[in-house]
Formats: sequence, structure tokens, C-alpha cells
Amino acid sequence: MKSIKKIYKWLEIRKKKIYFSVKKKNISELNKWITNSRKIYHSSGKFFQILGIRVKSNFFVNNTWDQPVIYQNEKGILGIIKYSKKGISEYLLQAKAEPGNINKLQLSPTVQATRSNYNREHSGKSVKYLSFFKNLKKKKILVNSLQSEQGGRYLYKFNRNIMVNVNSKIKAGPNYIWMSKQDIQESINKNNFLNMDTISVFSCSIKKNYFDLPKNSFNHINYWFKKLKKKYFISRKIIPLNNLKNWNYNKKNITHENKKYFSVIGIKIKSNSREISEWEQPIIKENSLGLSGFIVKKINSTYHYLVRFSLKPGLINPRLTCTVRTSDAKSCLTNKNYSSLKDNDLMKYYIKKYFYTNKGKIIYNKVHSDEGGRFFHSQSKNIIVKISDDEKIILNSNYIWMSHNQVLHFIKKGIFNIEARLLFACFNIKNIL
Repeated sequence: MKSIKKIYKWLEIRKKKIYFSVKKKNISELNKWITNSRKIYHSSGKFFQILGIRVKSNFFVNNTWDQPVIYQNEKGILGIIKYSKKGISEYLLQAKAEPGNINKLQLSPTVQATRSNYNREHSGKSVKYLSFFKNLKKKKILVNSLQSEQGGRYLYKFNRNIMVNVNSKIKAGPNYIWMSKQDIQESINKNNFLNMDTISVFSCSIKKNYFDLPKNSFNHINYWFKKLKKKYFISRKIIPLNNLKNWNYNKKNITHENKKYFSVIGIKIKSNSREISEWEQPIIKENSLGLSGFIVKKINSTYHYLVRFSLKPGLINPRLTCTVRTSDAKSCLTNKNYSSLKDNDLMKYYIKKYFYTNKGKIIYNKVHSDEGGRFFHSQSKNIIVKISDDEKIILNSNYIWMSHNQVLHFIKKGIFNIEARLLFACFNIKNIL
């Protein structure tokens, strides 16, 4: 079993051996990409597109707005191979270079591939270990769950999260490494080390607690959720990119006129470690550091999470999310450049009182990145604050307390968004299968 220090050293060696160059380029000049007034898309018709949408909803302060989104009408595979012997579990992870990674390499799942990728639409190398996640009827499956991706930036994007157990330990390729459960626990406490997709798969493999006494019954939670689904609505309509209100669409990039939210930029990549040695693509560039935060406390001697109902423009159905989730916490606090929910004041109150002060005990505080294939240097602070068991906290109808087992239940049903899944896994990583 490797120590975490040896894994860090191994990763630094891989960084030196892997060449990866990323240069910005005007989106209108991207090779094999077609840019017109309506959309940006690959000449093959594969991979993904950049579309414009007009959103209407009664859930937000602004009841209508326009924005660009990534549209990829295919489900990818996020798969991890596990091996166990004599009670010791190990997981095969990949040191993967992605164009948007802030530190070039992060540890991704054994397989992290879109359908266009594993079908080799790029005419490049095949995806290593893909066979372990095909014909699943013949495999020992630990996790097989369809999960949504970032609903604020993607349109209808899902990935299948899979974990399979193997009977014999397979040889790790040059950019792959077997990591123990202890290694995973230690590495999740390092900034930008495990990528978001890896943590998402692990979130689906958390074990139930033997003792779990919830404040609210499942019947009550389901009633609360259905009531809010009826109360709020969201709709989106695809519109041409050049018709986006408050956005500038030109040959160089797509930006908000007030420099809010995010941009769409073009990049050119060269690498000696990917399926092809060179390619170009558009990518989302966030303008600020995000925040994902859970408030937790013990109720009935059971850890409970303060969960919030959520709607996102890129998802048809509502989701559950963290106590607070914003792409720009500082703007939320100052009310600048922030188009928020109708419970904006309450979320701002939570952020001020619990996440940027000494009120409560911060038990987790690390920075993790969005997936680097579609997001450029996009990061969020991930914070968990534990409050005293007897502390009363302000709630409105969009919030509810859920126990560990209840959160896990709804994660496996695909009801929690990716930011909440990641944060839940960070807190419970010692209990993975």
C-alpha cells in the first residue's frame, strides 16, 4: 500500500513527463468548429455545441434571463475499478491532463469519457479500461447510477457513475495508480487533487449508517419536495447566440456585457498523453470563485444536513443542493453582479454568519475544481460547518433537515446536484464501499 506522500511524488513525476500546452484562441478561428449566428458546433456533428437559451422561472429574483450553455446530447461514463484483498480496498485512478485543469493533472476516474470520446469520433487512441464498464451484466457492480452535471452551465447533461469490483488486480498503465481507501481520504483534503468526476462516483458509493434517526420522515420529505415542485416552475427556449440579451457574441468570445457570471472562450491544446496530440475547442471560463456549503448538526444523535430545494436552467426537473451554493460568494454578499434566488437574503445570512466568520465549527474547507474538459480554471470553496446541537437556525420553506441515510437515498435516486454530491462525499469519504 502506497503512502500518500509517494502518490504526490508519483504525480509530480507524471507532470514532468506529460506535455500539455493550452493557448487561448478566438472562437471564430477554432479548427473544425463552425461558428455562426445560431450556435457553435463541431464540423463532425459530434462532441458538443454552444447554444443560447432564454430562461423563465418564478424561483429567481430575475424571472427571465438569457445565457449560453453547453449542449451535449449523449451520456458519458465515469467509472472506477475497485480491487479488494484481505479487507483492504484499492481504487484505480487516472492522472488525467485536461485543458481546464488549474494544475494540469488531477486524479480522475479509471474511465472518464463522453460517448463521442469512447466511440473514437476524434480518430485517436481508444479509451483504456473501457471494457470494464461495458456489458455490465457480466461484472460485479457496486455503483451504477445516472447523475446530472452542472445545471447552470450544461443543458440536459448526464453521466453514468459506475464502480465495478474485479477479482484480480490488473496492471496499472503509466498514467494510472492504485490508491487505498486511506489514500483517498487523505487526498480529498488536498486542494484540486481529486477531480469532481472522481468524487461524484465516490458519492454514490457511501455506506449507510447503522444508526440513523431522522428528524423528518421520508413521507414528509417527499411531500415537501412535491409541494415545491408545484410552487415553482422553470422553462427554457433555445435561441440564436446573437440574440442573447445582455451578452456580447463576437469573433473572439462570448461575454456578459457587465462582466458577470462566465465567458465562452476558445483554446488550442497540444499533448502527449491524450487520445489525440492536438485539438481545439470552446470552453467555459468562470469569472469568480464559487462556494458550496453545508450546515450540519446532530439531531437525535444523528448527523443532519441542511438541504435546499433547487432549480437550474439546464435541468428539466428540480434537484436538492447544499445549504448554500453560488458561483460568486463575494458578489452574493455585496449584492453586486448577483442574480439570486428569492431566498437570497437567507442564503446571504448563512454565508455571512457561518461560512465567513467563526460562528460554528468549520470541519471541512478545501477548494475543488469543476471538470477540466469543459470548464477553464473553474473552482469552488467547499465548506462544511458544524453548529451546536441545540442551536436554532432560521429556515424558510425551501430548506429542510435530512439525515445521512436520507441524503444518501436521494443521491442514489439522482435527486442531488453535483455540487452537493461532492460536498457530501468530502465529509463521508471514509465510508466508501
